[in-house]
Amino acid sequence: MTTTANTSHNIVFLDRDSLIANVRRPAFSHSWTEYGATAASEAAGRLAGASIAITNKVPLRADTLAQLPDLKMIAVAATGTDIIDLAACKERGIVVSNIRDYAYASLPEHTFALILALRRNLLAYRADVQAGQWQKSDKFCLFDYPITDLAGSKLGLLGYGALGHAVARLGRAFGMDILVHKRTPVEEEGIRSVSWDELLETSDVLSLHAPLNEQTRNIIGSTELARMKRSALLINTARGGLVDEAALAAALTTGIIAGAGFDVLVKEPPPEDNVLLNLHLPNFILTPHIAWASTQAMQILADQLVDNVEAFVANKPVNVVG
Repeated sequence: MTTTANTSHNIVFLDRDSLIANVRRPAFSHSWTEYGATAASEAAGRLAGASIAITNKVPLRADTLAQLPDLKMIAVAATGTDIIDLAACKERGIVVSNIRDYAYASLPEHTFALILALRRNLLAYRADVQAGQWQKSDKFCLFDYPITDLAGSKLGLLGYGALGHAVARLGRAFGMDILVHKRTPVEEEGIRSVSWDELLETSDVLSLHAPLNEQTRNIIGSTELARMKRSALLINTARGGLVDEAALAAALTTGIIAGAGFDVLVKEPPPEDNVLLNLHLPNFILTPHIAWASTQAMQILADQLVDNVEAFVANKPVNVVG
């Protein structure tokens, strides 16, 4: 725990170790306390007397908020706010701000790293080289796994916010046709709005960029996977709960779809028995929630986090959720 004493606002950062960046101190009178990590059961005690809470992944539910009469603002050090009971915050007059549009390079680049690795079967070929298969070949190269170009294929996007836009731009640079499904039709040159049915049934690569809520939870399950092309890839760098993990494991094991690249799981960190964690297939890539985490993106996040806090104290709150 690190504490800097001052007056006026009492700020507590519950999980400072989740952000590898320089977090400047706000330009107003305050005290600052930060903890490397905080268990959910410790949050109420550590936030006692705080007027501003900063959290990345420490949940703040109604029962915790009820114990914090001094709390006026929650600054979420991330885009997703499903860890916060927004209804309880509204009832108590607590302003919640989140981070927006900070990983506009990092996450799209990671998305395409997954797509390219899968479409070109890099994991399988790397394993063959390590196993000595190339060295034993009677040809100058190996043709054991299919390699397919991105050019001319259809990139389907569920959600079309800032990150969806950035992924679409990269897709167009690779010569892909861009299909988008969102609640309001997209009127943009080079983008085609499609129904949910068409998105599922025609996308060669389906990339998820939607928030997690009751409408989107498990939006991809066994029924949806069965409707996708057998040659299709499913990419999820958004939220783990968008996809039924058991259904995905079954689809990959039985060849319902060609492959998947995931950076997120329903529970993080995952338990040892997570079905995707134990899915050792060359057509599945799982990374540990790092698509957002380039050095540049984390510093943008840290700067915006303090901007949000300063705007709230100036009575001009920004990036307000709910």
